[in-house]
Amino acid sequence: MSAPARKMIAENRKARHDFHIVERVEAGIALTGTEVKSLRDGGGNIRESYAQLRNGEVFLVGANIAPYRQGNLQNHEPVRDRKLLLHRREIHQLGVKVAQRGMTLVPLALYLTNGKVKLELGLARGKEGVDKRHSIAERDARRQMERAVKEHNRR
Repeated sequence: MSAPARKMIAENRKARHDFHIVERVEAGIALTGTEVKSLRDGGGNIRESYAQLRNGEVFLVGANIAPYRQGNLQNHEPVRDRKLLLHRREIHQLGVKVAQRGMTLVPLALYLTNGKVKLELGLARGKEGVDKRHSIAERDARRQMERAVKEHNRR
């Protein structure tokens, strides 16, 4: 049996540029009904967000979920802290790793799978300016090699 299909809602490409991703974890999110409906319409943004451990729980801070267009007075607050659903053991392991110097929890992707909204969290270490330049140089070199191979195969 194949893996369940993922419908991507939002992706944090900037995180891969700014951080070394050490480990990935999938988490559920506690959402209201209008938030889920808005996300199904593609109204989510996790670019400036991060995850934070508080009192043995993990929260997504700074994520923007646009108000649902057909919502009424019961519509949700666009930017609020949202609880992430993880097992106690996972939260403890993440807490230990985040306590290490320079580690942080960064949201990488927000997606729908089997009708449920999931968030891919990355345990990350910040990159220095030199690291970013090195990553850019590697990416450019890879592109040039691919172009050369493609050009060679055309002949």
